[in-house]
Amino acid sequence: MLSLAPSPLTVFQMSLIFMSITTSDPAAIPLSQALTQAIAKRAAFLKQAETQDTDCYRVFHGTVEGCNGLNIDRYGNAWLIQTFHQSLTQEELDDIRQQLEQLAPLPVIYNDRSDKNSRVLNHLSEELQSFATSEQQMQENGIQFTSKLRHEGQDPLLFLDMRIGREYVAANSQDKSVLNLFSYTCGIGTAAAVGGAKRVVNVDFSSFALAAGRKNAALNQAEDVCEFIQSDAFPALRQLAGLKVGGRRNQKLPSYPKLSATEFDLVFLDPPRYAKSPFGIVDLVNDYQSLFKPALLTTKAGGTIVCCNNVAKVDRNAWFDSLVRCVEKQGRSVTQVTWLDCHNDFPSFDGNHPLKIVALQLS
Repeated sequence: MLSLAPSPLTVFQMSLIFMSITTSDPAAIPLSQALTQAIAKRAAFLKQAETQDTDCYRVFHGTVEGCNGLNIDRYGNAWLIQTFHQSLTQEELDDIRQQLEQLAPLPVIYNDRSDKNSRVLNHLSEELQSFATSEQQMQENGIQFTSKLRHEGQDPLLFLDMRIGREYVAANSQDKSVLNLFSYTCGIGTAAAVGGAKRVVNVDFSSFALAAGRKNAALNQAEDVCEFIQSDAFPALRQLAGLKVGGRRNQKLPSYPKLSATEFDLVFLDPPRYAKSPFGIVDLVNDYQSLFKPALLTTKAGGTIVCCNNVAKVDRNAWFDSLVRCVEKQGRSVTQVTWLDCHNDFPSFDGNHPLKIVALQLS
């Protein structure tokens, strides 16, 4: 007997139907067509990237371009496909691979991160697994970065939407001292060094991330300029700001590197959405000021602090107003404001990208 039950929709078919409903588009766009359109929209960007010695960028931003939870990026000499809500079918993966190889014939690595902890679920062939776990290189505006598409961490070794931040720092670091907080693999610090900084201090809790940062510095002959401090951000930042190091109630404080109070010409603050340690809680929704206050105290008069907030539900204007109030409470003022908007390979529905970056020059 023939079954009349409809075949189940894939996550991508469902998300495309949802997109068509919410945008009043009567026809759902197939995934292959959505990818074709996304690549076509980037034609000018991709041409410019080639002329600017950039081979790491996004070609499909699923949240906006028709398939929530699917991101497709180029990382140097490989394509990286990542899914965050549900796995690709083999047919969907084959369709994507075919289009990517037409764009550039490179290995295609698929990382299925649809599990709750965002860990990679799927296995690769022996050849692709060897490639994905080996060290590669990529470049952005001629700056060299290390790349490994599968490693002991979860995220790729360079956040591509932060390109505008690295460009700003590279263009504004000549002969300056730079503090890079929550530095991860030190992309900002590397850009500062290439931009002519006289001193770059990178702070991160992860030894793995800082090891990648050292490799990035070495790739760009910037070892003599860059310093790497493995520390929880709270004690490092409070010491640099000349404040007492404290902790959460009833929490025994672990050891931490001892630092002297220091002011910097340029401070870059890019914390995670939420993190908890014995020294304090990072909370970009409810308490950005606990990090911002000591960070601005480490910023010289006439210097610049670049602030980042990657939480979509945080209102851009309300967040900015809170920063200005915090500056004024310290008896200082904001003398110049520069908003840094993500590049065109990271589109948004309304021009307001979830990642908000603002550079504040302080008196």
